[in-house]
Amino acid sequence: MQISTLPAPRPEGSRFKTILWVSLGLTVLFVFITSELLLITDYPMYHAYRLQVIADRHLLIPHTLAGIFALLIGPINFSSRVRQRYIQLHRMLGRIYVVSVFIGSFTGIALAAGRPGLPGTSMQAAAWMICTTAAFITARNRQITQHRQWMARSYAVTFTFVSSRVLNLWPRYWSHLGDVLSAVGVIAFTLASLLIVDLGLNWHELTTRRD
Repeated sequence: MQISTLPAPRPEGSRFKTILWVSLGLTVLFVFITSELLLITDYPMYHAYRLQVIADRHLLIPHTLAGIFALLIGPINFSSRVRQRYIQLHRMLGRIYVVSVFIGSFTGIALAAGRPGLPGTSMQAAAWMICTTAAFITARNRQITQHRQWMARSYAVTFTFVSSRVLNLWPRYWSHLGDVLSAVGVIAFTLASLLIVDLGLNWHELTTRRD
């Protein structure tokens, strides 16, 4: 992906980015412990889901690997230091991110096929691919500001695979939500993530009054 060299960020922006990535990292750690580790150990509440995961493993493995690649590449490619000093690495990781998004999207839809969660998964996958495609096109066209905005939206959708699992450990959420409401929840998390990112991208315009 094409990118230009920008001046070093202001201390305030750097501090905000640090807080943001630390918060996201702690969320990932929490979800990994409360969802993935308990799933591996056959936590009673997850038993039926664990059997489904085992049955779906042929699609779930590439889906999970693609999601992990996308999740890990995001913080690296958002780094101003990486963009400025290692432009070829930035571009290579950007291409891997795009491929990972499409693999994750199509395998996600395949996993949901024939199940009540298909509408939610399809909407999530569509938003993921559209935002990522827009980020790729704007990068190729050297529209760097727009590229970063679309990448922020794309990564927001990427992170819904983590944020939508935050409440998994709450028995009432897990046992009473149901398949249909779970699909609605996926859509809600996706739309909320995109809305939050757009508010952040336009915060200065929203809070600054012209004289």
